[in-house]
Amino acid sequence: MVLKLWDGLNDPFVGFLSDHTEHPLGPRIPWLLYGAIPLGVFVAASWWTPPGGIWIKFAVLVVIASCTQIAYTCVNLPYSALAAELTPDINLRTRLNAARFTGSILAGLSGVVIAAMVGVKVNECGGGAGLRGGAFLEMGLIGGLVVAVGTLACGWGLKPFAKHCQQPSGKKEPIKQQLLRISRNGRFLKVLGLYLLLWCALQLMQTVALLYFNVVMQVPSNWSTWILVPFQISALLGLQLWSWVSSRWGRIAALRSGGLMWIVACLVAMLLIPLDGAVAPMGSFSNGLNFVLLVATILAVGLGGSTAFLIPWSLLPDAIDADPEKPAGLYTAWMVVIQKFGIGLSIFVLGNVLTLSGYKACTASILLPSSALTTIRLCMGLIPAVLVVLGLLVMRRWPRRMHPIALNP
Repeated sequence: MVLKLWDGLNDPFVGFLSDHTEHPLGPRIPWLLYGAIPLGVFVAASWWTPPGGIWIKFAVLVVIASCTQIAYTCVNLPYSALAAELTPDINLRTRLNAARFTGSILAGLSGVVIAAMVGVKVNECGGGAGLRGGAFLEMGLIGGLVVAVGTLACGWGLKPFAKHCQQPSGKKEPIKQQLLRISRNGRFLKVLGLYLLLWCALQLMQTVALLYFNVVMQVPSNWSTWILVPFQISALLGLQLWSWVSSRWGRIAALRSGGLMWIVACLVAMLLIPLDGAVAPMGSFSNGLNFVLLVATILAVGLGGSTAFLIPWSLLPDAIDADPEKPAGLYTAWMVVIQKFGIGLSIFVLGNVLTLSGYKACTASILLPSSALTTIRLCMGLIPAVLVVLGLLVMRRWPRRMHPIALNP
């Protein structure tokens, strides 16, 4: 809760500063170049376990995580704003966002590979399991180096283009005026609603995924972690697929196609038959069939769920263009703020709902009440499906042609 509140508060501040940065390289690139090293240092420090009692560890964690989040915001928010400023071409903007989230997913996959290489692993109850000495330190150093070098390379590569791209007006306005500007931009409110609904659905599924695999579907813990890899790969392929569909038939058509696939996959996931926990996943015909169906469903979820990455961010530049001032940093900041608060609230509610349903961590499924198992199934199936349906309804009347709209009183 502390981190989400802090993270939400610093986004508008960084967005405002980025919009009003004056530099020969433009307002965005300096943030990437100067923020790369601090971000890498704090990412590395996140893997440090300080000495002392639990409250000392907790306090140090909050401080390091808060510094990491502000450093990440200083890099990511100006970087995200560039997608709306580098080009006015709609299809190219969609491809830029597809490339952006392709990198994000590849980074997630590389994190899994690096962790496996250095020997970082945890058991289902959260404790270290067979941890090699120094593995956390190595993970932090490698992760911090990758983040710092990758950010510097990104900023350096974008330098020639960012100097000549669309620039914000730099007009200063108080927070009240910012909120008024946002509230009068109907296109931005639609994109914001879509983003919030799709990301809450995606975050909900990702949060309960391991519980769903281990507790409900009876997949062994050493298998369930790797099921997330096919999800990442299918999401990666989905970005390319929906980017292509967007260029041929439009972004709303891609959203509807991907959303429908996502909804169907969610409902199927809710109804799948669990494996026999006494037999290996491929130890019998029935177990093998159920496991294959589970993996196929996860692939479909990743393929459809990739629209949550691509489409809202591809539509955001249209909303920014509707504003004559075109403050991309401002709109990007508020989009991220509300998304973070929405996800933070949804995860808070999920934790309490699971507790009320009778779920207890590290408890065998046969000892859990049926209400807990049903709740996990609903969080993996029906609830995300309803959120995606609502997202599609929000975008029913998205304008085909974009014209600037008057936002100032």
